[in-house]
Amino acid sequence: MLPVLHRSLAGEAPYTTQLGAGLGLITETVRLLDLWEPGISGQRLLRIALESGAFATISARRLRNIVIEAFAPRYLVDHGRPARLLKILVGRIPQPDLRQMLFLYSCRANPILADFICEVYWQRYGAGAQAVTKDDARSFIRRAVGRGRTTTRWAESTIIRVSNYLLGISADYGLLGTMRADARAIIPFRITPVTTSVLAHELHFRGLGDSAVVHHPEWCLFGLEPADVLQELKRLALRGEIIVQSAAAITQIGWKYKSMEELAHVLAEG
Repeated sequence: MLPVLHRSLAGEAPYTTQLGAGLGLITETVRLLDLWEPGISGQRLLRIALESGAFATISARRLRNIVIEAFAPRYLVDHGRPARLLKILVGRIPQPDLRQMLFLYSCRANPILADFICEVYWQRYGAGAQAVTKDDARSFIRRAVGRGRTTTRWAESTIIRVSNYLLGISADYGLLGTMRADARAIIPFRITPVTTSVLAHELHFRGLGDSAVVHHPEWCLFGLEPADVLQELKRLALRGEIIVQSAAAITQIGWKYKSMEELAHVLAEG
């Protein structure tokens, strides 16, 4: 556990300030998923949300940011596959499982968050630190700006603002605690079986081979190295969701389900 090495999950995709549109947005996401149906675009969902009355306390401009700049990039990508999966699971899986899945999709949509988790959170955790500080987050962003990971050279005010976003969304998803003395306490964060199953099956249905699934860099988001991933998959095998055979450096996985929708219904039934 606690990988030392990490390569950016999104390659060299530029970092943006898009997290400013909304951090974890857990409650808002659940409401929007209730309104969303397959085939509905972000713009149409925004109109539905405005007319629904479900967001009466939120301004139209703020709701637009939530739907278009946060919800859509996280959950309406790939023909809405994340939203379709989550719509089946919301209300049928425990809150910690849902929160981890929202975390996963948010990291995919925001490379800066994914890299912050792998390069700062887990490194601090592995070093035995008790907290992640504002300076940790700002230093991470300054290094990224120096490496050209942003499309323009961010001003110090932007660096400070985005560092606050990173710490805030990490708290929303249960990795960090409340802010005290310019730092947030590290909260132990362990992948749940539901998240393990969803991530493993998603990678499989992308066409990755079994070994590539085990070694995929997205597991870093949960502090897992390949040996740890294999152990988590063996736990799934005990639950009857997959079949795992491993010898030496070779891993073979028997996949029981034919689609993410089939898996989601099984997970929703508990």
